[in-house]
Order: sequence, then structure tokens, then C-alpha cells
Amino acid sequence: MKNQKSKVKSQKSRPKILFLFAFFISVALFAFSTSAFAQGPNLDDEVNRISRELYCPVCPNTPLDVCNTQACAQWRALIKDKLSQGESEQQIRDYFVTQYGERVLGAPPAQGFNWLAYILPGLALLGGGMIAWATVLQWRARRAEKIAREDETPLAREYAERIEKDLKET
Repeated sequence: MKNQKSKVKSQKSRPKILFLFAFFISVALFAFSTSAFAQGPNLDDEVNRISRELYCPVCPNTPLDVCNTQACAQWRALIKDKLSQGESEQQIRDYFVTQYGERVLGAPPAQGFNWLAYILPGLALLGGGMIAWATVLQWRARRAEKIAREDETPLAREYAERIEKDLKET
């Protein structure tokens, strides 16, 4: 009898074990497949990322990655060639700056007079916040004055005097 019960138990637990085994195998395969894709960025992705930060010297305010001119297509191919030769992103940027000037950069370099482009927005926000805070304080002071003036009406003084008189009598 004992032997039959253990057989039945082992037969019931077999699907659970098989399920767990299949689950762990699928998790391991998934982890392996995602690590194979995460080995490094694709060369085209790098070209797009760099092109997004450089602007077309021919078309005003158009990044290289979305510009459809023949020149921009050639510049994207040049970026790809330079990346495949092992040049860094900074070297590619420096090349474009020397060829076409600083106007090809998406953001001005943080040096010299260009610091204002980075500092002024923060200063403007800070100044605006201070003006808003001072305005709110003024509004509160005016409201307090208005409430104080309303309390000084002749009728309010009369009631205040009557209350003081009644309090002294008791």
C-alpha cells in the first residue's frame, strides 16, 4: 500500500518538476539571448546618436540625422567611416567644428561668452521666482491691511467698547 501511494505521489509531482525545469531553461535562454544583443551599440545607432547632436551647415536649424540633403547623407557616411576607423565621438565633433565652425554643434561649448547660454535660463527662473514670492507677500500684506481697516469701522469700535465695558462689570 505504501509503495502504491509513493508511486502516485511521484507521478503527481513529475509535471511540476518538468514545468520548473522548462521554466528555468527558458529563463536561461532568454537571459543568454538578451546578453548577446547587449554586447555593444550598433554602428548605425552610434551614427544616428552623433548625427542628432550635429547640425547641418547647409540647412538652418536641422540636425544631421533628419536632414534629407545629399550633403547630409554624405556627412552621415563620413561619420560611419570615421567610427569604423576607430575615431571617438569627440574626434568626429572636432573634425566637423574645424571644417564648418561651431554652428554645427547642437549646443554651444561651455566656454567664454557661451557660458551665458547655460547660466541665464537658471538666473531667469530664480529671478522670476523671487518676483512671484515678493508679489505674494505684497498681496498678503494688502489683505491684512484691508481686514484691519474693516475692523476699525465705527460699528466695530462700538461693539468692542461694549464688550470691554461688560467684561469690566462682571
